[in-house]
Amino acid sequence: MSLITTAAPRTTATPAATARRRPARSAGTPYAFLAPAMILFAAFLAAPIVYAAYLSLRKVKVSGLGLGAKSRTEIWAGLDNYARSLSDPDFLPSVGRIGLYGLIVVPTMLGLALLFALLLDANRTRRSVGKFARISIFLPYAVPAVVGSLLWGFLYLPRVSPITDAFEAVGITAPELLSRDLTLWAVANIAVWGGTGFNMIVIYTALRAVPLSLYESARIDGASEVAIAWRIKIPIVTPSLIMTFVFSLIATLQVFAEPMTLRPLANTISTTWTPLMKVYRDAFTRNDLYAAAATSVIIALATFILSFGFLKLVGRRAFNQED
Repeated sequence: MSLITTAAPRTTATPAATARRRPARSAGTPYAFLAPAMILFAAFLAAPIVYAAYLSLRKVKVSGLGLGAKSRTEIWAGLDNYARSLSDPDFLPSVGRIGLYGLIVVPTMLGLALLFALLLDANRTRRSVGKFARISIFLPYAVPAVVGSLLWGFLYLPRVSPITDAFEAVGITAPELLSRDLTLWAVANIAVWGGTGFNMIVIYTALRAVPLSLYESARIDGASEVAIAWRIKIPIVTPSLIMTFVFSLIATLQVFAEPMTLRPLANTISTTWTPLMKVYRDAFTRNDLYAAAATSVIIALATFILSFGFLKLVGRRAFNQED
């Protein structure tokens, strides 16, 4: 006696039936999720940029003594504010000062960040040591720029600085770190101290994505640790180095907090020591919002041109892009 079983016929749902069972989704749902970010972007980034560009093309015309209700009227200025900003005798020296500052800060900071990342990656198996070292190197980045500048500012002051006491203990005259010749290096030191940790984390994260088997293969072929770092690790993290370079370039052009915080402690830092300090002076000391807006637009354009130009120059080679 045999049992004959018949399989139930399988029904295949048609695409139309599947679409009917799928819950309907409104076409505006993605935009509803994007709306908060778009509103914040428009209100706190796009609108101020547009308003600054608008102010840079305006100026105030004063009639008579400028005391009446209608004695000051805002009129079209064209490019006059840009001409005044570029011809200001304090503008070009501040740009040159920032150029020297960038030549000191960017290579030093990225070089230290790469060195620390390579050292941490070489000791990847020692988790306790690596974790403590990562936190120690990254911690200065978590300190606000104003607080860090104040800490270093008091370390620079000869009367309260333990650095001065250490020099005098061995019979050496301590250098005046806030003197005219060393102020640039003093400000650059704060930037390097505060920014190295962030760049190190970015580079180290890229190194962590590389499988250990690749390094083991190189060691089997007789490559030393220096050769592995130079021929394998550094080429792999080149995109991360480019990204950190762009970030550092933008931060260099916008340096403000460090010299502004050190200014009350030293008479070697003027109100126009950096371009952004000049913007602050024009806007809040001279009450010339129009010239300040023009200088701000110039700084923004310079930042965009330098960043985009650098990415265009090295992007295809670093990121394997094709025309």
